[in-house]
This record gives sequence, structure tokens and C-alpha cells, in this order.
Amino acid sequence: MRIVAIIQARMRSTRLPGKVLKDLEGKTVLARVLARTRRASTIGELVVATSDGRADDVIVAECQRSQAKVFRGDEDDVLDRYYRAAQSFQADVVVRITSDCPLIDPEVVDKTVQKFLHASPDYASNTLERTYPRGLDTEVVSMAALECAWREAAEPYQRAHVMPYVYQHPERFKLLAVKGENDYSDLRWTLDTEEDLQFLRAVYARFGGRDDFGWGEVLSLLEREPGLVEINRHVIQKALHEG
Repeated sequence: MRIVAIIQARMRSTRLPGKVLKDLEGKTVLARVLARTRRASTIGELVVATSDGRADDVIVAECQRSQAKVFRGDEDDVLDRYYRAAQSFQADVVVRITSDCPLIDPEVVDKTVQKFLHASPDYASNTLERTYPRGLDTEVVSMAALECAWREAAEPYQRAHVMPYVYQHPERFKLLAVKGENDYSDLRWTLDTEEDLQFLRAVYARFGGRDDFGWGEVLSLLEREPGLVEINRHVIQKALHEG
């Protein structure tokens, strides 16, 4: 079974343009995401799916520096881009990671993939019922379910966010929620605003610019320095329809 992780990345983000190439203690956000995702033992192939727009040529250049494979496709129809990337790399199972999660944890990725392989649903995710911090988001989908969504999803937000058509139709698809032992869903570890970037830079600085630390170590850090949580606690997550 060929398991392909596809990381979506583009420069034209609305709230913090160019966020995936922002510096995090000497490396870009995208480079951090790639390095951390590569440590997941369940992933057979890792691909960055960016747009074919000229603005994203810099994404391709960064992928080349990080020795990451790239697929280019439609800028706005991300579902189409994802599906064609999965096709191109002959995926049986697709793992969706976003490039704005530089604290993504290989342990969490592996757990989500392993639960998928054990239970054989159409879709498994740690976002269906959140217990993990926002920013460790991992979605796993069968190629058959992804193709169905690609063919049938009609709403713009369903095309922009890839997976909503699948998890919004539990009558058609078998869904699996992957949960942790404790609820940390109030923690915000993703990158969408300048405040998020300040938080993430503070975390990486505390680890001396390394990126091999685990999410449990971040929890311990926040227990020691609870003020870090306040940096971006007030940030409101965008709704799906906001893109």
C-alpha cells in the first residue's frame, strides 16, 4: 500500500502573505514542516502540492533546497490539485498535512495513519473530534474517497479545503476520529497571523533552533512558561468559507 503525504503550500495566504517561507530560527516554516513530517515512519512518499502560478515559483525553489518533490496545479481548486498530485505519485492512501503547521509531530502523524490502516475507514483524522492542539492536524483518506470528493464536491470551500466533502457525508463514508488521552484542543500551534508567528518563533528559540523535539516537550515548555500561550490565544480561527 502506497502512502503519500501531500503538503499544500502557497504564497498567497490571506491573513499572513508568504507565511510558509517566514523564518523560524534559521529555516523556513515550510522546511520545518518537511523535516518533521519526514520523520513519520508510515509515510512512503512526501510531496509538496503548490500552484502553477508564478508567485509560487519561490515555493518550488525552497522545495529544491529541501530536496522535496513538488506537484503544481490549480491555485484555487486545491482539491483538484491534491487529487492530481495523488494520482501522479500513485497513492493508495493520502495523508494531508498543511504547510502552516511547523510543530506537526511525526508521532501524531504515525498514530493517525496506523489507526487508519487498522480500522480501514474511508477517512481518519485527529480533527473530527479535537483533542490535540490546533497545528498537529493530520487527515488520512483513501484514494477512492478522495476521487469521489474530487468528482462530486461543488461548493467553493469544499474545493479549497480538500476534505470537507468527505467528512460532511458520514452516510457515504466511514469516518474515524483519532483522539488523544487528554484534551488540549484550546492550544493554538498553527500559523495564520503575526501573533502565531511570534509564538512559534518563541517555541523554536527555546529549543535552540532544533526541530527534532516532540509535541510533549512543547506541552512541558508551556507548563514552565504559561505566558507563551498568551501570545496568540486571542486569535480566532478562520471559518471554512473564509478560505
